[in-house]
Amino acid sequence: MEDEEKSESEASLANERDDEGAEEEKRRWRREERKKKKKERYLRELAAAKKRGICYLSRIPPHMDPLKLRQILSRYGDLERIYLTPEDPAAQVQRKRAGGFRGKGFSEGWVEFTNKRVAKNVANMLNGEQIGGKRKSSFYYDLWNIKYLSKFKWDDLSEEIAFKKATREQKLALEISAAKRERDFYLSRVDRSRALKAITERVEKRKKIEASDPNSSNPPETEEPKFVRQIPQTRPVDDNNGQRKKPKLSKDILAGIFASSHS
Repeated sequence: MEDEEKSESEASLANERDDEGAEEEKRRWRREERKKKKKERYLRELAAAKKRGICYLSRIPPHMDPLKLRQILSRYGDLERIYLTPEDPAAQVQRKRAGGFRGKGFSEGWVEFTNKRVAKNVANMLNGEQIGGKRKSSFYYDLWNIKYLSKFKWDDLSEEIAFKKATREQKLALEISAAKRERDFYLSRVDRSRALKAITERVEKRKKIEASDPNSSNPPETEEPKFVRQIPQTRPVDDNNGQRKKPKLSKDILAGIFASSHS
């Protein structure tokens, strides 16, 4: 009986190990399949990205947004991605104060076409032409400013946008730190001015009390004399007439010079 129970337990353990091995093999196969599908999808996307073309718009008319731009350009070819750079906040405030368009504006943009040939043809066809569309449209009379970017990919644009964002954040951090330093310096000067003012008020109040009470035992405050440092100066040597003495030649030297000339 004991041998039969032992053999049964060993068989059950072996079956469990086989089941665990089979499950592990299935999980490994699923992981390999996911990796394979992911790699194939990446290769398809890479091949499709090589066929795409990007056009650059140097000016975005007022009232134009990504949705309207997609509606207009989709008539010429299939579009992938559109990015429009938001307008500078200072320029937007100035435009609103001048009574211009009060909505959100854009300064420049990029449009990605599925086919680079289509992108090149669209840029050559539309550049400098009137946008057109419905006559009631606010950008009906505006002109296209579009150019095809050869060998330019969307990843390059993403890197440029990230670099500009990091530069803008760094500049903003420097401006904030400079403003904080100016604020701290101003507050320190204000505190110092208040302290000096309080000291002056106390001194004036004490002087008034002492002036009004002649029997006061406190001696009158006297200002301490200012210490002026005296630096000795070396005076020039002058003769009696106040002029410097000129060097003179001795008579022996003159006699020797004239005697040699006569001889």
